[in-house]
Amino acid sequence: MNIQELDKKYVLPTYARADVEFVSGDNARLTDANGKKYIDFTSGIAVVSVGHANKRVNDAICKQLSNITHISNLYHIGPQAKAAQKIVETSGYDMQCFFANSGAEANEGAIKIARKHGERDGTIKRYKIITLQHSFHGRTITTVKATGQEAMHNYFGPFPDGFVYANDIDSIEALLDDHTAGVMIELIQGEGGVQPQDKAKVQALAKLLKDKEIPLIVDEVQTGAYRTGEFTASQLYGIEPEIITLAKGIGGGVPVGVVMTSLKGVLGAGDHGSTFGGNFLSTTAICEVVDILNETKQSGALDATIAYFNEGLEKFYEGHKTTFTDKVGLGLMCGLRVKDAETLSKVLNAARESGVMVLKAGRNTLRFLPALTITNSEIDEGFIALENAMKIVEQ
Repeated sequence: MNIQELDKKYVLPTYARADVEFVSGDNARLTDANGKKYIDFTSGIAVVSVGHANKRVNDAICKQLSNITHISNLYHIGPQAKAAQKIVETSGYDMQCFFANSGAEANEGAIKIARKHGERDGTIKRYKIITLQHSFHGRTITTVKATGQEAMHNYFGPFPDGFVYANDIDSIEALLDDHTAGVMIELIQGEGGVQPQDKAKVQALAKLLKDKEIPLIVDEVQTGAYRTGEFTASQLYGIEPEIITLAKGIGGGVPVGVVMTSLKGVLGAGDHGSTFGGNFLSTTAICEVVDILNETKQSGALDATIAYFNEGLEKFYEGHKTTFTDKVGLGLMCGLRVKDAETLSKVLNAARESGVMVLKAGRNTLRFLPALTITNSEIDEGFIALENAMKIVEQ
């Protein structure tokens, strides 16, 4: 059997896979099993932040593997403490970290912190978590319910109680009450269509919540690790949330999840845990990825790459306004609104055929999430391939 046949026979069909098998990569370049070359504008959905097969990350992981991969969180783990230090110091926030294995797990941890924080005085049960319509917070039973997309709730109930959905930032204040434990938002809704929130409205919300002593949780699973140009989008928006969640790009390809919080005294021993979270392997990867990204930012290379990519995307958008209706996003988290779902599907297929990988997001959006280390020549090649794809779509 070939890989496609093995997949069909033995793997649950939870993904609508394209008929491509990648076998190697180098920064923003991919090669499939047939030897075809591609430019990757997806970085594994914002995961491979420092590129495919990054030598520094690979060397750090290999060195750690030769010593110890995993023991347990019952003992001190050197790379875990160092990773927490790097994350906190780079963020500029006075926080501590909990390490998990995914964005959904990080968000579960954030919800637990908010709910325990809300009950510490023992008078009122504060359990409600307010999230936004079109949000996406994960695929566990709890984080599916936290996700403000009704279609994702089909079949999987009953769900944990206590989740309330606001139509938008402006609608949140009216939903606050004595039972509200926290408000959880994405500053840029990724799966919801690469939709940034309004900065002034977010700042006003953050101030309101601080005045009411209600924790603000910012889901930065996709926006974190310099995706928007700053280490966290929260820094870019000029706010200080009580809880931030990270995953995806912070591990550079190794499964990780991180909860950062200024509510340091809420969780104690036994309140939360993870068998694999924060082990030697994953936190070694985090340490190297954060070092690389910090160097890229401090050298000016990241800002230059963001500017160059967005210049290319703007030129591409301006040349195809019969297909695309708007350009959205921040940093290297970008999107083009497509006139309808059928056309979006054609663009995705034509792009792949032309040798460039792009993504779909909600609201008929073509999504771009390139590696933060992508080179100008890789950007140029990617947009040439996209131009070739549009000849197919628009013929």
